[in-house]
Amino acid sequence: MLRASGVLSTGAAVSATAALVDGTTLFTISGGPIAIKQLQSICITAAGVAVETIQYSSSPTVGSAKTFSGASASLSGVAAGTTVTLNKTALTTAPDVVTAANGGLPLGANVANDIIVQAGTITSVIASATTGTWQHVIAYYPLAPGVTVV
Repeated sequence: MLRASGVLSTGAAVSATAALVDGTTLFTISGGPIAIKQLQSICITAAGVAVETIQYSSSPTVGSAKTFSGASASLSGVAAGTTVTLNKTALTTAPDVVTAANGGLPLGANVANDIIVQAGTITSVIASATTGTWQHVIAYYPLAPGVTVV
């Protein structure tokens, strides 16, 4: 793989802080595919009381949209500082939710899987959106020179 040779380095990006809304573009990938190292959503202001969940989806420039996580546990009423972290065990595995009371510190799955997404967008799949706000962060390996994620 290119990253093993030191040719391409790890990249990172941060989204704007906003309410969780179904179909929102979290990140735009240009110039080629990426391997996701980590993807995490951080609650910035407390969520409402609806039974809200999040999934992550890839919407490639060429091809069809596909979710690459299961739905999270309910985010109803979670406090600021709660985190939702992609668990790369399988494309259907629910993200790990860690409450603010536990420092929002996920251990992370001990899995060597990489989720490869093509140029396009990473979007949210939200059930029962509420009023809390979230920020999303991603660490990735570009799989081609010149790849950007914003």
